[in-house]
Amino acid sequence: MILVTGATGILGRVIVLQLLKQGKSVVAAKRKSSNIEEVKDSYKFYTDSPDAFFDRIKWVDVDFDDTFSLENALRGIEEVYHCAATVSFHPADQRRMYHTNIEGTRNLLYACEGSQVKKFCFVSSIAVLDGVNEKDETDENSDYNQKLDHSAYAVSKHFSEMEVWRAAAEGLNTVIVNPGIIIGSGNWTQSSGMLFANLAKPYTFSGGASYVDVRDVAKASIELMDNNVFNERFIVISENKRYAEVASYVRQKMGLSGPKIIPSVLLTVGRVLNFVFGWLFSPLRMVDKVNKESVTSMSNVSNDKIVKTLGFKFIPVNESIDFHLENYRTDKKSKKE
Repeated sequence: MILVTGATGILGRVIVLQLLKQGKSVVAAKRKSSNIEEVKDSYKFYTDSPDAFFDRIKWVDVDFDDTFSLENALRGIEEVYHCAATVSFHPADQRRMYHTNIEGTRNLLYACEGSQVKKFCFVSSIAVLDGVNEKDETDENSDYNQKLDHSAYAVSKHFSEMEVWRAAAEGLNTVIVNPGIIIGSGNWTQSSGMLFANLAKPYTFSGGASYVDVRDVAKASIELMDNNVFNERFIVISENKRYAEVASYVRQKMGLSGPKIIPSVLLTVGRVLNFVFGWLFSPLRMVDKVNKESVTSMSNVSNDKIVKTLGFKFIPVNESIDFHLENYRTDKKSKKE
């Protein structure tokens, strides 16, 4: 049996589906308040038999602060894909993110110690990686630098990884995957599910990011576990692209004009306003030093390791956008009718 946490998230749901397609038995962890009907609806984008696959899922409510709840979810489980996390770049969410991401991961790993779990895949982020190699690329050896400023999300993922490495040192077979921005379908109002809504806006930033299709992240995670590749981390990204390039492509597909790049000087003004009025106007707190740097800079992130290890072939970013954007537009249209 396999447990997938965060199974209602944009990635967790696809990992669940791909495992089911392999004929495996899956327990899907969720919050009591999670909308599993939305997950069921999104499966129509990934399979011709959404109901049949969805009906094979065993759902379980999990409270990561409750040891009994975790032990109950892990009963009979031999493999875990830990996708559950809070994703936010708003400073106000820092405490909640640290609690969910760090303490939740720690508690889950402690619960694994007294269980039958033999394999553990942790979904992290490229946000934890600092520095470049001799090719001026960020790779798996680009260790987190505590002397640099990081977003609260990156900090939470770094310390979550520390918990995974601790468990690995104590004998648990673990693997960490570090995706870039995930392009997927469904969950349109949360996390990376908001990608198309954000890209449809008439403005963008001068920097860039690394993108990857949700199907590739799920496939890579499962292949690493199936091939028993443990005690290592793997960057999972398809391509590095400028925000303006991606936004222009999406807006063109939507029949909209190209986006305007927000000048860096305007973001600097925003930082000053944040310092003066951030306590009063919550949105201004987003314009801090770390967020400003993240949207105005671009790193060249390498996927060489997973390509060489698994012979992995990634879906090109534009092809991924075509597929998921069509799903996004179809879903939005059907909900209006």
